[in-house]
Amino acid sequence: MSLFKARDWWSTVLGEKEEFDQGCLCLADVDNSGNGQDKIIVGSFMGYLRIFNPHPVKTGDEAQAEDLLLEVHLRDPILQVEVGKFVSGTEMLHLAVLHSRKLCVYAVSGTLGNVEHGNQYQITLMYEHNLQRTACNMTYGSFGGVKGRDLICIQSVDGMLMVFEQESFAFGRFLPGSLLPGPLAYSSRTDSFITVSSCRQVESYKYQVLAFATDADKRQETEHQKLGSGKRLTVDWTLNIGEQALDIRIVSFHQSASSVFVLGERNFFCLKDNGQIRFMKKLDCSPSSFLPYCSVSEGTVNTLIGNHKSMLHIYQDVALKWATQLPHIPVALRVGCLHDLKGVIVTLSDDGHLQCSYLGTDPSLFQAPIIESRELNYDELDVELKELQKVIKDFKSQGIWPMTEKEDDLEVSAIVSPNFDSVSQATDVEVGSDLVPSITVKVTLKNRVVLQKAKLSVYVQPPLVLTCDQFIFEFIEPEMTSTVAFSVYLKRNYTPSELEGNAVVSYSKSTDRNPDGIPRVIQCKFRLPLTLICLPDQPSKSAVHKLTIDTNKSPVSLLSLFPGKSWLRESFSALGLACGSTHSGLVSGFANQSDDDQVNVMGFRFIGGSQVTLLASKTSQRYRIQSEQFEDLWLITNELILRLKEYFGKQGIKDFSCSFSGCMPLQEYFELIDHHFELRINGEKLEELLSERAVQFRAIQRRLLTRFKDKTPAPLQHLDTLLDGTYKQVIYPPAYCRYQTAASPQDSLVLLLPTSLPLILKGQIRYCPGIFLLLSKRRNLLLYNT
Repeated sequence: MSLFKARDWWSTVLGEKEEFDQGCLCLADVDNSGNGQDKIIVGSFMGYLRIFNPHPVKTGDEAQAEDLLLEVHLRDPILQVEVGKFVSGTEMLHLAVLHSRKLCVYAVSGTLGNVEHGNQYQITLMYEHNLQRTACNMTYGSFGGVKGRDLICIQSVDGMLMVFEQESFAFGRFLPGSLLPGPLAYSSRTDSFITVSSCRQVESYKYQVLAFATDADKRQETEHQKLGSGKRLTVDWTLNIGEQALDIRIVSFHQSASSVFVLGERNFFCLKDNGQIRFMKKLDCSPSSFLPYCSVSEGTVNTLIGNHKSMLHIYQDVALKWATQLPHIPVALRVGCLHDLKGVIVTLSDDGHLQCSYLGTDPSLFQAPIIESRELNYDELDVELKELQKVIKDFKSQGIWPMTEKEDDLEVSAIVSPNFDSVSQATDVEVGSDLVPSITVKVTLKNRVVLQKAKLSVYVQPPLVLTCDQFIFEFIEPEMTSTVAFSVYLKRNYTPSELEGNAVVSYSKSTDRNPDGIPRVIQCKFRLPLTLICLPDQPSKSAVHKLTIDTNKSPVSLLSLFPGKSWLRESFSALGLACGSTHSGLVSGFANQSDDDQVNVMGFRFIGGSQVTLLASKTSQRYRIQSEQFEDLWLITNELILRLKEYFGKQGIKDFSCSFSGCMPLQEYFELIDHHFELRINGEKLEELLSERAVQFRAIQRRLLTRFKDKTPAPLQHLDTLLDGTYKQVIYPPAYCRYQTAASPQDSLVLLLPTSLPLILKGQIRYCPGIFLLLSKRRNLLLYNT
């Protein structure tokens, strides 16, 4: 904040609920009085045009009635006002008013009265141009080096430059690649137009290039026609400033070279005529308007910059020379000579606050009010301090900050049934086996207080599915208990990434301040049995992929980790079989073993068909998992580690740990990634091929329809054969695309399974050279770099 405020010389408020922008303010001797005194011309989006000639009796006076020379309602919104030599045959100044669909040029004249307040001013329409396109802004100057007159260039919303040679329209040109219009200015030194495109580039176009380029109405013609009608519109130079521009000013003072000033959203740029940066300044606040107004020393330019903190900064090149406070945010800035007072700063806000001010040094200081002093009771303060210290000491001894309210508003528990469903709830399964087991999970909710809009959502990893995953509850009374049950089964013939499920309850708890309720979320996790997706099988002696886990404890019998009788009973009952003569090898492999025997090998077969073998060393503290497919190692490895931790935890052993000293088979892992990436690329190629064949199919149909409608029959020239062949090509890709889409979850999961191995072993894998993994629990594509 500045210590000094702008000294108010004259101010007024324009209209009521009117809006203004940076083009709505102009200072000039618009009535051609010849005394060198500027008038203030203001146009509003409500269509009001006002001309002021302020002359306060004393500094700070508000506007008087005679200060307003003219006020007229032009009906259409006024986008911009400018004063120049716009009428042919005379060098008198005229007023140009830009509307959205019209450009009007007026002559402002006054009739002297017997007294000062009897003077009358009126405007006369000299000519107008009806625009075919919606206007955005305009600039003027002696385009092409003409003498004694000013031409006008209007930029439309769709990026077309329309040049008017006073009463006549000259030409229109579209700026290449224009998407949104930017600020526009004309440089008389280089005879070029400078703007900022939607690509955040400052672009310069020569007037001669615009004049001889292809006409705007012919921009969609063929290349041959373009070459015959004119040159192609090319940019003279460009400069990427990396941000949108708010305004552009081109100035040339006798003590400094011609410069292009660009005000961005965060920076302030000064460019040479050829587009090179002379200097730039990073602004501390978001700017609202600016104006380069003079040069007081050799090679420097003074610039006014207003910002959204109602501050006006004066810079000499990049050095801040002054800062002053304004009563409003300026959207337009001008400097002029008013009432024989040179250098008056005129500012206009977006809501119509018009002020003429100057820079002063009278400080506006704030004096803090005197605080009433009162006597302190030190005895009471000592007692309060001791109480607070005791509370702090109690909190530190507890180690946690006590909760302000209980968290047991709702209790959620999940219980997984120990046995499979007697009648499987699996429907529409895509597993090779006809009988797929299902298991029941019960979720119980018990509320302590009244809760609103309780919703239970249950999630499991695909391809596991639920018979129902959404439940709604209404706890209208405290101490209510609700229980829901649902079944889980394997729908497709591949392995899930994990067997853990999650039950999430979202509800609203009403309070005194918020009767509608504060949203809360509570969750409960449950673990599904391995037998839901896996069956016992004969162990395999050899395998392609192997993984060895080291432990710090003696090896445990695999029957202790995977109990044989319950394992077989659940698995075979799921298949509708009994532990009899069928699969006798499996029975003898497990059930005939006593609990005291040391079983060191066990086979698993997933319902999808793949096999995994688990071996426990008799002499060392190692376990080996092996399989023919690399992605099948993860689930059994994770299950083994969890069951080992649970086994030793029940025995009260807390220092149990697992380690992994081998190296990851990166080659197989990269092959899986390459295969997945190839499937994605093939899917995109098929979609492109389908799009091309669809376009070809429609073109052949149109050609055949034209032939059939022709009164004179003509041969089809094998169009029917071409149509039949294209139809077959259109039918084939969608079927393959559907296959690719259906296979993509499985392919993504194939990547997720081997990727989860480093996660479970991350404490042991310190560094894997050449690989950076971005792991995702939602089956996102893995990116890797070798």
